[in-house]
Amino acid sequence: MLIAGRRWMPVVGILRHRGRRSGRTYASPLGMRPNGDAFFMPLTLGENAGWYRNVIASGSATVTYLGRSYAVRDPEVVDYPAAKHAFPRYERLQFRLLGINQYLRLRMVQSEAPTPRAPRLGLGLVVIALAQLMVVLDVAVVNVALPSIQKAFHFDSTNLEWVVNAYSIAFGGLLLLGGRMGDLYGRRRMFVTGVLLFTIGSFAGGLATSSSALIIARAVQGTGGAIVAPTALALLAGTFKEGRQRIRALGVYSAVSAGGGALGLLLGGVITNYLSWRWILFINVPVGIALALAAPRVLIAPRPAAGRLDLPGAALVTAGASLLVYGLSRAAAHGWSEATTVLTLGMAAVLLVAFIGVEAIARQPLMPLRILGNRNRSGAYVLSFAVGATLSGTLFLLTLFVQNGLGFNPLEAGFAFLPTALGVILGAGIASRLMGRIGPRTPMTAGALMAAIGLFWLAGITPASNYFADVLGPLAVVSTTNVTIAGVAPAESGLASALLNAGRQLGGSFGIAIMGTVAAQVTRDQVLGHAAIGGAMTSGFSAAFELAGVIALAGFAAAYVAVRSKPAPAVVEARAEAA
Repeated sequence: MLIAGRRWMPVVGILRHRGRRSGRTYASPLGMRPNGDAFFMPLTLGENAGWYRNVIASGSATVTYLGRSYAVRDPEVVDYPAAKHAFPRYERLQFRLLGINQYLRLRMVQSEAPTPRAPRLGLGLVVIALAQLMVVLDVAVVNVALPSIQKAFHFDSTNLEWVVNAYSIAFGGLLLLGGRMGDLYGRRRMFVTGVLLFTIGSFAGGLATSSSALIIARAVQGTGGAIVAPTALALLAGTFKEGRQRIRALGVYSAVSAGGGALGLLLGGVITNYLSWRWILFINVPVGIALALAAPRVLIAPRPAAGRLDLPGAALVTAGASLLVYGLSRAAAHGWSEATTVLTLGMAAVLLVAFIGVEAIARQPLMPLRILGNRNRSGAYVLSFAVGATLSGTLFLLTLFVQNGLGFNPLEAGFAFLPTALGVILGAGIASRLMGRIGPRTPMTAGALMAAIGLFWLAGITPASNYFADVLGPLAVVSTTNVTIAGVAPAESGLASALLNAGRQLGGSFGIAIMGTVAAQVTRDQVLGHAAIGGAMTSGFSAAFELAGVIALAGFAAAYVAVRSKPAPAVVEARAEAA
């Protein structure tokens, strides 16, 4: 009874019928399918079934199917040719194998809409925030555990990067497709699908006995994350009403999104130090199962948008984005002039240009180009890319600095980033409230400017620097939240969310690649100039942090020029996300 009639169980419904002798009402879970104005159900026990006798005697009943109730009457026994059109092919095959040749047809009289249930807003926000946290934590948690993973599987330095790249390529390449699938096939349904994929990948990765199995599992995780990330933000907008309610929810979501990277470093250090690297993956399993079970109960499922999936566009953007993420990741390890890196980035550029051309002429494009026409939204995408580049690159290099330069162990390094997580959470709450009062421009520009100041301050590190005097202060300033606004129609909110996530993901890959290349080049030049290795390494980190400050300033300029002080009247829906 707990399963039958549910929206996610299309095979089984509930037949409510009155006893021909007792007069009581009974509820029988039965296999059934609707077709036209009637329901068809196989007579698995023939005409001796009690429910069949009751329905024939009364001539009417009530069917609950996919969450709706239908009054039915005029029971009639029909043969297989009359009923087969109601059932999918695999069910028809089962009926033939079992020798079921009789079916009961009940004609629908009316549909009774179910009593609307008040959404559980608090639980809904917990589900969305936990799903987003699970996705954004992953890369940071795994980064801390890479030395342990390398020792367990005997990775060489070249192949070890695939533990991170397999996730990043699948995540970045499929984000746009995942967001659009949520719009077309149902955001709640795709959200649950993405969570389950992520959970399966985590479980398989924790059990992996070879490097190949671990890399494949990480790719499955990335695929699930590419579905969860855009649908989570779109579901938040659909669950919470526009205004103060949504702004508060967005503040929580923003804090989780922005603080996840720093919190992941802390959590990864604790788990790796006290348990095993496998538990950084196993910990996702109970969380994912709980989210998949809770989501259908607490999240509102908006009606999917009409239309079909743009398969040519999906193939081009997935291949192009995947090659771009791979090329950027390879550049960080092999340099920008390496032949494979150049070829990969060139192919990515060709495919993405072709994607834009296809979208311009497609009747039902995967990414309608009009979505980029709003100034606030376009500024938000540029800022999302800039902040992804600065924060990802900075956290990556700063993790190396505090361990190799300051001598921290993984656990101490994790706690070193705790102020960053706390600052991001506090800043997200303040920024989300300011957004509703003064518009997006001030929070966005102020956040980017503060991040630039903190990064230039951090660039002043020397071999004699210490954490409290030279790192903690800049981290507190960098821990600012940038609010992004996207005014989009509800049918495209999954797509817009995907673009924001894609901007941050691609920006993160770009930041790690270019900042890592600059740090390595400066260090190499210093060593060739006979500088001490400690001083050369610190000079490389300093140059990379200066570059991050320049990127943050570029994001500030984009937000200042493109974003209006107040939301435009034509904006249909607001979306906010911390970068």
